[in-house]
Amino acid sequence: MSAPVIFGTHEPGTLAQLADVATRAERVALMADGHLGYVMPIGGVAAYRNKASVVGVGFDIACGNAAIQTDLHAADFSRDDLVSLANGIQATISFGVGRTNLADDAPADDPLFQDPAWDAIPGKGNRAALWQKATHQLGTVGSGNHYVDVFVDTSGILWVGVHFGSRGLGHTIASGFLALGTGADWGDRVKEQEVLLDLATPIGDAYWSLMELAGRYAYAGREWVARKVVSLMGGRERRLVHNHHNFAWKETHDGEAFVVVRKGATPAFPGQQGFVGGSMGDDAVIVTGVDSGRSRDAMYSTVHGAGRVMGRQDAKRGRAMRDESGKVTGRDESSKITREMQNDWLKGKGVILRGGDVDEAPQAYRRLPDVLAAQRETILVIETLTPLVVVMAGHDVRDPYKD
Repeated sequence: MSAPVIFGTHEPGTLAQLADVATRAERVALMADGHLGYVMPIGGVAAYRNKASVVGVGFDIACGNAAIQTDLHAADFSRDDLVSLANGIQATISFGVGRTNLADDAPADDPLFQDPAWDAIPGKGNRAALWQKATHQLGTVGSGNHYVDVFVDTSGILWVGVHFGSRGLGHTIASGFLALGTGADWGDRVKEQEVLLDLATPIGDAYWSLMELAGRYAYAGREWVARKVVSLMGGRERRLVHNHHNFAWKETHDGEAFVVVRKGATPAFPGQQGFVGGSMGDDAVIVTGVDSGRSRDAMYSTVHGAGRVMGRQDAKRGRAMRDESGKVTGRDESSKITREMQNDWLKGKGVILRGGDVDEAPQAYRRLPDVLAAQRETILVIETLTPLVVVMAGHDVRDPYKD
């Protein structure tokens, strides 16, 4: 095991999670947008020898970002046009559990639904139920920090960006193998804990097949949603940048073969482009990986976003006050984020928001330029994207797979 590689500054709990992961992994790194997660911190990267970490990949398997550069110019869209576009996205794209809005042409006949990997799900009834859930949810965005955005770059070109993952399919796969890996049955609810699956075993091979299936599902969903929005705008696709940031890959680093788990971290091999979002009121970027000593230390990984500085409950109710044992004893209500604070920020940036709650306000996040500066030896910023329209699930949308 090598020493952890850390970018940026982090609170003690996040560093403690990374140190715990390092006791089992061959190599670990933490990106500058890191924060507390389940067992493995968000922003964490861990390399194993022919093993995959179920909670490392996480419950939202293959969560990621896709961005499409269009052939449209912001100068051709008035403020009223953008308001109409925001309303159209909200009315057309489904946020939450199932397809509920106008768009009913998501590709439920995609070849991935005939993939032999479905047979790795134990039990005919389980397979049928998950297949049906997946077909119904393909092309839905979810809630929480998942979004559909319209941006303008520094040349005045419009982009569409989306962020979400494999929805209930990935969540059920992760939950199922977490149960199986702890000796329980598929469908049993078990506590989040480390489960390392040897890929040379039947259970590890089955998990890998289904994780990759969830990856193809997430790619299909994100690309369909982004292209649907481009069509709503009356534009055409000129360029696509697309990447997972909750996934595992078989890679070679310094001549050694590893399974590299990235949990909230973007692959950034030399020349590889990635789309990294900020918050609803901040710029996003298109980056490309570079070759450097720090890049190699990071296993060619970089940030996936700005990174939270406040948890959801802290944002809504004020920061938690804790005693010496860490038990929450109350809330500092003066630190909570109000709708007025959120709206003032967005008004100052000129962002049109549909949906979204205060736990996704810009004040709950780091500033993206700060985390990018901490990663400057691993990436180059090649496009800066300023948000014009942000569409997210409303605060009342029910979604158990939101993060």
